[in-house]
Amino acid sequence: MLNNAMLDLLLMLRKATGETLYMTFISTIFACMLGFPIGTILFSASPAGIRPQQILYSVLSRIVNLFRSIPFIILMILLIPLSRLLIKTSIGSTAVIIPLSIGAAPFVARLVESALAEVDQGVIAAASAMGSTDMQIIRKILIPEALPGLISGLALTLINLIGYSAMAGAIGGGGLGDLAIRYGYYRFRMDVTIAAVIVILILVEIIQLTGTIVSRSILAKR
Repeated sequence: MLNNAMLDLLLMLRKATGETLYMTFISTIFACMLGFPIGTILFSASPAGIRPQQILYSVLSRIVNLFRSIPFIILMILLIPLSRLLIKTSIGSTAVIIPLSIGAAPFVARLVESALAEVDQGVIAAASAMGSTDMQIIRKILIPEALPGLISGLALTLINLIGYSAMAGAIGGGGLGDLAIRYGYYRFRMDVTIAAVIVILILVEIIQLTGTIVSRSILAKR
C-alpha cells in the first residue's frame, strides 16, 4: 500500500509530466513550422545551396545566430508582453509555448540547414540538369534524402525543449521544472526534486532512443 505522501507525489508527477509533454510537443510543432522554412532558405541561399544568394544568407544567418545567442530565461522574460497580448496571460503551460517555440525555431533552422547540406551534391546537380525546379528539388530530393538527419534533429529539438520547459518553471510555466522548484526546492522536499529529475531523464532517453531507431530504420530501407 502506498502512503499518502507517496500517492501525492505520484499524482503531482503525473500532472507535471503531462504539462511538460504538452508544452514540449506543441512547441516542437510551432518551432518546426517556423524553423523548417528558415532552414531550407538558409541552405538554398548558402554558397553550396541550389540558389546561392550571399546577401540573403548573411542577413538571415545573423538573425538566426542572434536569437540563438539569447539565453532562454531572458527570452522568456522579453516575450512576456507577447504572451499577454496573444493569450492574455504570461503564466502557465500554454503561455510558455510562445517563448519555447520562438526559442527553438533558430535551433531547428540550423539543424535543417545542416541536414540538407549533407545530401550528395551530385544528386542535386543531376536533378537540376533534368530540369527540376527549386521546389521540386527540395520536396523530391533534399527532404527525402535528408530525412534520417531531420528525424535525428527532431529528437534533439524535443530534448532541447524538455530542458527549456524545465527552466520555464522558474517563472511559473508549469511542468516538471515548476514541480522541482516550487514543491521541491522551496519546500525543502528533495524527494520531489529528485523524482522530477528522474522523470526528465527518462523522457530524454525515450525520445533519444526513438529518434535513433526511426532514423536507422529509414537508412536500412534504402
